Amino acid sequence: MKAIIPAAGIGSRLRPHTHTLPKALLHVAGKPIIGHILDHLVELGVGEAVIVIGAFGEKTKEYVKKNYQLKAAFVEQKKRQGLGHSLYLAMQATEPEPVLIVYGDTIFEGDIAGGIDFSVDGSLGVKEVDDPRRFGTVEIEGDRIVRLVEKPEKPRSNLVIVGVNFINNFQLLLSCLTKIVEEDIKTRGEYQLTDAFQLMIDEGARLTAFSMEDWFDCGKPETILATNRHLLSKFQYKSQIKGSVVIAPTFISPSAQVHNSIVGPHVSVADGAVIRNSIVEDSIIGQRAEVTDCLLKGSLVGDSAVVQGKFTQLNVGDSSEIKFSLV
Repeated sequence: MKAIIPAAGIGSRLRPHTHTLPKALLHVAGKPIIGHILDHLVELGVGEAVIVIGAFGEKTKEYVKKNYQLKAAFVEQKKRQGLGHSLYLAMQATEPEPVLIVYGDTIFEGDIAGGIDFSVDGSLGVKEVDDPRRFGTVEIEGDRIVRLVEKPEKPRSNLVIVGVNFINNFQLLLSCLTKIVEEDIKTRGEYQLTDAFQLMIDEGARLTAFSMEDWFDCGKPETILATNRHLLSKFQYKSQIKGSVVIAPTFISPSAQVHNSIVGPHVSVADGAVIRNSIVEDSIIGQRAEVTDCLLKGSLVGDSAVVQGKFTQLNVGDSSEIKFSLV
């Protein structure tokens, strides 16, 4: 099976981190988001992927080529025009065949094949959420999806698309995407995939839904931290460092250094990071970051950032330097 991964979004809700890094390369539980996605796709038997890249896309391409053997093609979305436009570019660049579409900021688990109906035009992964206004909502009658709305102000359903979709009728979806792009059909100023799905339904396509309970959003700082907590608890990483206390579940890269500190639970420390004389809990520390004399909880520290002083919560981007007096 082939997968399409739209990963060109600018990640505005994850600034300042996405000022210097694509959202798909933000670290969660020991590896970038796209690493978790590709790991699971490989487990499911996916051998080929088309990845849509945008700003800093060369970094995504370099990471994938260095770490994965699957056949990967990269399509650049030069101007951000929405998820629908991203899929339009990807599908134009590949042979027509059934595809699995996985959003580049979505981590999922489990064997989804058991929930997908391979006999219909498409099956969309859905989940009930407390606030559906951030997502594309789905309305179902019987076993068929009858209506989709992108980020409604007054949702009629709390069932939302979570970013894992199997498309059997490749040509029909491409035709609908082509229509919304060529006829400039936009919602909220962008070409939306939900609008293309709705066009498929309007043209008689049968779309069904399958439950995606094991789905984790990485679109905001708080959801990235929640996903980090879940994945660390699942993987049960164990680390022992002389002179420091590591409280599981915590991931510490073999190339990271921890001195005279308490780290954990639910902390991910990336390659080359250094933690000194600090207490760090429920946080993600980026590559080559330095944390000294700090009390951190619920924090994101970007790559190569230097943090010194006493804090309780922090969200600092790549290559930043912050020093606070302890007096």
